[in-house]
Amino acid sequence: MKNAFAVTIPIAAALMCGCGGPDLADPVDPDRARGTLQDVLESWQKGATPESWREKSPEVVVQDMDWNGGAKLHSYEFLGPGEALDANLHAPVRLTLVDPQGRRQEKTVTYIIGTSPVLTVFREVP
Repeated sequence: MKNAFAVTIPIAAALMCGCGGPDLADPVDPDRARGTLQDVLESWQKGATPESWREKSPEVVVQDMDWNGGAKLHSYEFLGPGEALDANLHAPVRLTLVDPQGRRQEKTVTYIIGTSPVLTVFREVP
């Protein structure tokens, strides 16, 4: 009988741990993701900060290394509609940046945009 309890208790504990786990994100809404990315990039062009998006309603969590480093966005170009992968849209964009020293640089980057449970715009780290 001792062996039956030794097996039953860990199985029951494992089954209980599966209940009430974290909620999974809904599939990405590609149109909303593209619109959010466009709004974020336009605000960067106009001189906003990534942190300013935390104060908007709905809030958008934004991360871009160049933007955080003080680069200005001169222009951008979407390189296609992007690819919806589960909870995120992966969108390639050509950026023309001006660094704090005034040097212009062109980069092709990918943004990863989520629409659930919160709006997020992260630049993919190469």
